[in-house]
Amino acid sequence: MLRNFTLEYWVDEGWYVGRIKEVPGVFSQGETLDELESNIKEAYKLMMLEEEKLPYAEIQRKEVGLEV
Repeated sequence: MLRNFTLEYWVDEGWYVGRIKEVPGVFSQGETLDELESNIKEAYKLMMLEEEKLPYAEIQRKEVGLEV
């Protein structure tokens, strides 16, 4: 399934640095915008693989309301 996310990026000392706005913790960098996009996709995939290893049977969930 394809889902679109927002890549926020900036240039820092000649490097393109970015993050996925909707997924906290997914950051990467690249020498070009294309390289950043490729690297950020890889970072997301690696994060999702790590998520699969978590012991979900022990995780509990509760819905909370937040003022936005």
